Amino acid sequence: MPPPPPDPPPTDDAPGVGPPLEDILATIRASFDARHAAREEALAATRRIIQHSAGCIRAVHRRQFDEADRLLAQAQAGARRAQSALAGHGEIYHAGFLHDALKELAEASLTLAVIAGRPLPTPEDLGVEYPAYLNGLAETVGELRRFALDSLRHGERERAESLLRAMDDIYGLLVTFDYPDAITRGLRRHTDMVRGVTERTRGDLTLVAVQQELETRIQALQERLAAAEPPHSPAPPPG
Repeated sequence: MPPPPPDPPPTDDAPGVGPPLEDILATIRASFDARHAAREEALAATRRIIQHSAGCIRAVHRRQFDEADRLLAQAQAGARRAQSALAGHGEIYHAGFLHDALKELAEASLTLAVIAGRPLPTPEDLGVEYPAYLNGLAETVGELRRFALDSLRHGERERAESLLRAMDDIYGLLVTFDYPDAITRGLRRHTDMVRGVTERTRGDLTLVAVQQELETRIQALQERLAAAEPPHSPAPPPG
């Protein structure tokens, strides 16, 4: 039997991946590079949002409202940068980290508005989506409790009671949003937290009110007893 013929030499039209696949992968790589750059820019911006929002809340508790306004403006600028970076990248925009940062922005803005006695900003004012706004509103209640307790320590019971009414109002409204977590991004869990925080605050204020009432009654009783005591007559001189 004669030996098999040798393999033919390769030609330009032989099967293989060749340049077409390289072009396809280059297009995919360019898309991934753009997404990665957008994600990194947005992550840096969200870190600034969270940092400035936390600083805003600290300034509110120190009653430095001008400083709180300045930090809030920086947080809002960071939000605009993050949203601009992720424009056209919906899968990254909705990954979760931007929602968390915008929730912190909403919490800071709403905390400042309630405590400073200002009109509440809308989601459109802040440029945040509805779930971030609602969850930020829920977390505001924890900051209102803290400020209410500080007010009690400063003898500002009326202000503390006003904040408790605001907490009641917030809970009464949030509890009406009975939607799946896929829509509200976990609002039900936050609403349960609001109820617990509000009831603890109510208990604290009630205890303080009872103590103050008791102190007032004790003082009034002491004053009545002092007024009813006959004057002491001087001791007679020794005989």
